Amino acid sequence: MIKLTRTVFFVTVFLFALGLGQTAGAEANRNVKLRGGLQNSRIQFEQKKTGRVAFIGGSITQMDGYRPMVSDWLQARFPGTKFEFINAGISSTDSQTGAFRLGDHVLAKGRIDLLFVEFAVNDDQDARHSRRGCILGMEGIIRQMRLRQSLCDLVVTHFVNPPMLEQIQSGQVPPSIEAHEDVLRHYNVSSVYLAREVADRIATGKLTWAQYGGTHPKPAGNAVAAGLIDELLSRRWAKPLPAGAAKGAMLLPAKPLDAASFFNGRFLSPGLAKRGDGWAWHVPEWKEIPGSFRETFAGLKLLCGGRASGEVSFEFEGRAVGAYVLAGPDAGVLEVSVDGGEYRPTNLYHRHSRGLHYPRTVIFATDLAAGKHAIRLRLAKPPGDGAKSTAARILQFVVN
Repeated sequence: MIKLTRTVFFVTVFLFALGLGQTAGAEANRNVKLRGGLQNSRIQFEQKKTGRVAFIGGSITQMDGYRPMVSDWLQARFPGTKFEFINAGISSTDSQTGAFRLGDHVLAKGRIDLLFVEFAVNDDQDARHSRRGCILGMEGIIRQMRLRQSLCDLVVTHFVNPPMLEQIQSGQVPPSIEAHEDVLRHYNVSSVYLAREVADRIATGKLTWAQYGGTHPKPAGNAVAAGLIDELLSRRWAKPLPAGAAKGAMLLPAKPLDAASFFNGRFLSPGLAKRGDGWAWHVPEWKEIPGSFRETFAGLKLLCGGRASGEVSFEFEGRAVGAYVLAGPDAGVLEVSVDGGEYRPTNLYHRHSRGLHYPRTVIFATDLAAGKHAIRLRLAKPPGDGAKSTAARILQFVVN
């Protein structure tokens, strides 16, 4: 059930956002990229009177922001429909982590009618992915959805941070958005270019960065995002459904943009690995470990190793392998051997690990030959006798 107070609040903020400068009239907004699809979900909502809508992204999705506004809008658009809304947002995660966790956090819920995706900001500021890194993740999500649920409609929204805004204002396209858009055009997926919409409104004096609210938008900024999604869906759903309208599978391009993209990405439980001395698969005593900890991960088992730990080994079938970790102030360096090869270092520590057990995915190897592979890993010994930089806490192994 939708609470009246929240709905009234959404409508008030949404109208304020419109007053800040949403273009009136029939001319299509250049920042609303209407591509194929979006009728399957409408048929489900309008005719079947049920709907399952998922949102995957980072903290912008996890927070009380655009996601509940869009959920409220959908419920108001289809008042007789029973909706289930899935919040698969996890702060700090990027599109690569999204591709690996899509199965457990979204697809495992059952049939998904409409999926909203948001990763432009975290691919930029958190992961600092190369162009290829952005494609490996975003195509991993989009193609995986097309392969596993071909009737699901998709919408990707590009949010914005200050450096990305400066790039747009200087006539450039932020690299993460450019890479994501290449994927979306390849798969004919609709998108909302919120980042440029914000720049456009600032340029015409209809919005300020302070009003928008920053990287994690204020209600007014989230209402701008929800308003653009409203425009996108309303344009697609403007005409009545024809008699006998039926769902149709979305076309899948024969070839991916990058054959190594993580569209076969999945988790592999650390509980299946062989563990040497010093490794434990358990729920850590977080109160005794320095560094802040997010409740998102409370109660979860992790594969934990420290200074004197031995080796961990496992096998997998695929072309890429890595680990989804919580990297805190004591995060160390994993040395990884693939198929008996030379041990190569992977530093778990992230610049945000200083005071936080930061969730991130580290890739040990990609572009491997298709087939079975054997992995051995160990913690590198830090120089000296210090206790810092000696820990590994692995939520999941990731394989593609």
